[in-house]
Amino acid sequence: MKNSTNKVAWFIFAFLALGVGLYPLTYVFAGKDIGLLLSKTPELLSNVIWNIGFYGHITFGGLALMTGWSQFSKKIRSKNLRLHRNLGKIYVVAAMVSGICGIYIAFFATGGLITTIGFLCLGIIWLYTTFRAYMAVKSKDLTLHQGMMIYSYAACFAAVTLRIWLPLLTVVFGAFLPAYKIVAWLCWIPNMIFAFFWIRKKGIILA
Repeated sequence: MKNSTNKVAWFIFAFLALGVGLYPLTYVFAGKDIGLLLSKTPELLSNVIWNIGFYGHITFGGLALMTGWSQFSKKIRSKNLRLHRNLGKIYVVAAMVSGICGIYIAFFATGGLITTIGFLCLGIIWLYTTFRAYMAVKSKDLTLHQGMMIYSYAACFAAVTLRIWLPLLTVVFGAFLPAYKIVAWLCWIPNMIFAFFWIRKKGIILA
């Protein structure tokens, strides 16, 4: 029964990561008349630097989502270590680029200071944990690497939880703006708490 539950949870986890990872493609077909772009001013939408930051964030963030989930597969690690390492390298590069872009566009977040600080904290945590995970594996500290990768992907997975919480909170509050201010924090704080207890359950001690 436990194995069946784990398989279902793993399937949902991978499905959500891949599904939301492909989400940036909607902007290719729908242009700027979709999603969060509807809340932006024409001046911001015409800003070249902001556009580079926004599309860099969602494109590389999607790539990080689609590659990162595989790093938790014991089957891939045991049967194809080279694939695991190559996907890990792609994840690190994608996460760093997306995180840097995310920090930049956070200063222009809809909702003002509350959402800006929320997304800034998320971006900083994502960059820090990803960098620590990379440096740990370079120094062959696999325990620290594993723990930091859990935290890193928990931050990355905020892209998924944001899209779960936002429509629910919008219905509850009857408006987008208050829901978005809350979701700027709610999309990642529970993820990090979950990661903390998962690391603790696995007996990983982070120095």
